[in-house]
Amino acid sequence: MERSRRIRSAVILEAALLFLMGVILWENGKLPQKSAVETTADGYIKWVDFNVSYEALSRAYEYDISSYGEKQHLDWIDLLAYVGAKNGGDFGAGATEDMRTAAEKILCGEDTMEHMTADMKMFSYYREAYGAVLGGMVGEYEIQEKEDGSYVKKYGLKAFSPIAKGFEYSDYDDFGVSRSYGYQRQHLGHDMMGQVGTPIIAVESGYVEAIGWNQYGGWRIGIRSFDGKRYYYYAHLRQNYPYREQLKEGDVVTAGDVIGYMGHTGYSTKENVNNIDTVHLHFGLQLIFDEAQKEGNNEIWVDCYNLTRFLYKNRSAVQKVGESREWKRTLQMTDPAVVKYQKTVKKQ
Repeated sequence: MERSRRIRSAVILEAALLFLMGVILWENGKLPQKSAVETTADGYIKWVDFNVSYEALSRAYEYDISSYGEKQHLDWIDLLAYVGAKNGGDFGAGATEDMRTAAEKILCGEDTMEHMTADMKMFSYYREAYGAVLGGMVGEYEIQEKEDGSYVKKYGLKAFSPIAKGFEYSDYDDFGVSRSYGYQRQHLGHDMMGQVGTPIIAVESGYVEAIGWNQYGGWRIGIRSFDGKRYYYYAHLRQNYPYREQLKEGDVVTAGDVIGYMGHTGYSTKENVNNIDTVHLHFGLQLIFDEAQKEGNNEIWVDCYNLTRFLYKNRSAVQKVGESREWKRTLQMTDPAVVKYQKTVKKQ
């Protein structure tokens, strides 16, 4: 009996100690947690969890646009990196409030982003990671507002939804779900379901790095951003007529251009086969901090669901080209990034 009581007392004491340790760890914020940003010994980022909410993207963008040209311009990526560093990459209910507080302090001259982030050890990592995802999406550009050929200079969102304006689609957050064709793996992209022939749009300006058949992606296009950090992947394009006419590897595309057409090709070693039941665009975004990450086990793909929701704000209007199967954008855009890249290429 006495021995039994001693055992029970020891068990209770051990449980109490474990509980106390848990409370201490929780209060000190030291509970083990998967890092949203990881780096290699060489210093470049090896993993990014892009968990930024649609609400945070929209709010940060609004602050950026409304303060452009003012004494205190709020950079939207800085704001997102601040919230990410403050909350360990968590963009829950309090994220937009943290952003609002920081933005108001900066706008009224009470504080600066540099001062607020001086003691945030992770700020530079989040700034680089989120900058890799969102860099090139907001800035100055010139666009036609009418079809008379005249251009208007603007500042704002110059990236586009991957689906053309006027063409509806459905989607949900399917990043990371299981796929089994070829081998068991995670789905590292975002599926957008629609109709065969829906015009697919270049999200950001860049150059065509890959085009052609892939047994998993079917007819696909890979477009690299000019800074080399983003690789946009558009897959399962239309059978027989997957791409914009004459599009080829090395071509420069401007954000908002039609680059191809939705289909359901893929899952076949034989070219031009519809082996996928559902018509959809597989849209993927790969981050590349070092060329060793381009292919293999070190690839970094991010969840694009909230990003595509955000990009819905800017959809490229298109029009049919005569009696052909082609579509083209209605209003042309001049992107300074394209002009700069083309000048650089000419000098080489």
